[in-house]
This record gives sequence, C-alpha cells and structure tokens, in this order.
Amino acid sequence: MASSSSRPRRSRSAASAAPTATARTRRPAPDGQPVFTSRNYTLLGVALALIVVGYTLMRVENEVDGTLSLFVSPLLLLAGYLGVIYAILWRPRRTAADAPAVAMDAGVDA
Repeated sequence: MASSSSRPRRSRSAASAAPTATARTRRPAPDGQPVFTSRNYTLLGVALALIVVGYTLMRVENEVDGTLSLFVSPLLLLAGYLGVIYAILWRPRRTAADAPAVAMDAGVDA
C-alpha cells in the first residue's frame, strides 16, 4: 500500500527525543540549611493574617455599598496576597564568606 503523503517521514528516534533544557535551574539549598528562614515564616504569617482580616471585614460589614467592603477589605486582601508571594520569594543576602563557595560551585574562579 503506497503512502499518499509526499512529506518525508521522521524517524522514531528524532520524534521521541526530548529537547535539551536550556533554561536556568535554581540551585538546591546547601546541605543542612532549610529553604525558608524564620523571617520567611514571619512574613507568611503576617500576610495570612492580613488575608483573614480582609475577608472578616468584608463579612462583618455585610453591605454592598459599605466603605469597608468596597475599599478597605480589597486593599487588605491585595496586600495579603502580595505579602504571601514576597514571603515565598524572599531569600537572605549572601555574606562575604558564602560568596567564594558559591563561585567555586558554579565553576567560576573568584
């Protein structure tokens, strides 16, 4: 049976080959150090408290045209959700003692 397609066929190995990852990957945390510090947890707790207060104020006023429901609560919720993002992404700055070790791990001469 002849193929009606005039396209050249690709081999299975070329079709199933995964593309190489060129994206930058994050370094894992050094051994023995947690990913989140106590400051991360503090920021996360404050942000979650802002979210809870925002939803509570929205429920307490229980009016459609109220000042708390329309203006204060959405600002608290926005601040809370942005705070959660900041708490997750925050990392302590590297000290001078850590910098040469990181440079040597990356294969760069310090």
